Amino acid sequence: MAEKFYYVDKQLARLEGADKAALQAQIDDTDWSILQALEHIGGGEGRGVFAPLPAMEIAEIKEREEELRAIGLAAIRAGKVGAVLLAGGQGTRLGYDQPKGTVDIGVTRSLYIFQCLIQNLQKVTAEAGCMVPLYIMTSTVNHEATVSFFREHDFFGYDSSYVKFFIQEMAPAVDYEGRVLMSDEKNLAISPNGNGGWFGSMVKAGLLSDLSERGVQWLNIFAVDNVLQQIADPVFVGATIDSGCESGAKVVKKAAPDERVGVLCSEDGRPSIVEYYEMTDEMLHSRKENGDLSYGFGVILNYLFGVEKLVEIVEQSLPVHVVEKKVPYMDENGVSHKPQEPNAYKFETLILDMVHMMGSCLPYEVVREKEFAPIKNKEGVDSIVSARELLTRNGVTL
Repeated sequence: MAEKFYYVDKQLARLEGADKAALQAQIDDTDWSILQALEHIGGGEGRGVFAPLPAMEIAEIKEREEELRAIGLAAIRAGKVGAVLLAGGQGTRLGYDQPKGTVDIGVTRSLYIFQCLIQNLQKVTAEAGCMVPLYIMTSTVNHEATVSFFREHDFFGYDSSYVKFFIQEMAPAVDYEGRVLMSDEKNLAISPNGNGGWFGSMVKAGLLSDLSERGVQWLNIFAVDNVLQQIADPVFVGATIDSGCESGAKVVKKAAPDERVGVLCSEDGRPSIVEYYEMTDEMLHSRKENGDLSYGFGVILNYLFGVEKLVEIVEQSLPVHVVEKKVPYMDENGVSHKPQEPNAYKFETLILDMVHMMGSCLPYEVVREKEFAPIKNKEGVDSIVSARELLTRNGVTL
């Protein structure tokens, strides 16, 4: 393999003074051990033996709702539950070059994505009569803009002493020969290290002590783009605690056998998520005696994890996935390139591996139309338009 710092050394030789020192600081602050994942490319990472994982379905939840809500509220009131918002992305696909959470989806009034999420959490804090610590993960690209946005809007009425921001760790990109790329004359080509990196980033930011001081034992992780999701949902919290599981995952019934969602199941006796493209025809179409799909519950990126187990996992370190991407870069001659085809490897950790490293997980069914309104596109499926329709249906004034 070629010298990994080929492009970097060429640029260091050109720079002087503060610019050279700044680039060297980036190099020194990067965890280069992540590049070891290159050794396993083409190694054929196999999956284990899959089996369906029974969910706590809506009928059972309704029957036990009062009991489970009481358990969840008790945990929230005891300060045992915190929430983590994954908000490192930009609204580029929505035609908006700012943090995705700052996108205004209102019609007759301003209604920002961040605002929707805070209001959802405020339903719980009002019911519980206490605050829920909220940790917001940003990225190097949008951190300052995100923090400023919350301050400008007075945290949408949420007690700011219960809100902590932290930046997701970044990972370098390399070309197909394993050489670290430069994005421009002063910066390494880096990108967020995947949605599985959130807890390691919290630890690096020194927030483990904050969790300990507050007595937080459970963290509800959720993504920025689902404006209907319920956060620190007392019934979900109560169900997970009552089940004795180390984690819980909100799931929805698949709309069709071939719907493109990850499915919560069992793999070699442990909870796992199998992606739609990894499923065999038999898995896709297998049905239970009542006619429901055997692998019928898709994840919506809303999880509840026990902090004690998270600490164990981060110490073990998550698997690193190497993915091919189009990465703009500056070559050894200082010429910039914007490739039209994949030209490089990026390194990501995934939350699905975090689920698999948990000893147990409760799949918890929610009503899709009430808790799943993702905003990924400007128009069409999973768009601002479809989310507005669902919000209106759920009584939210736009």
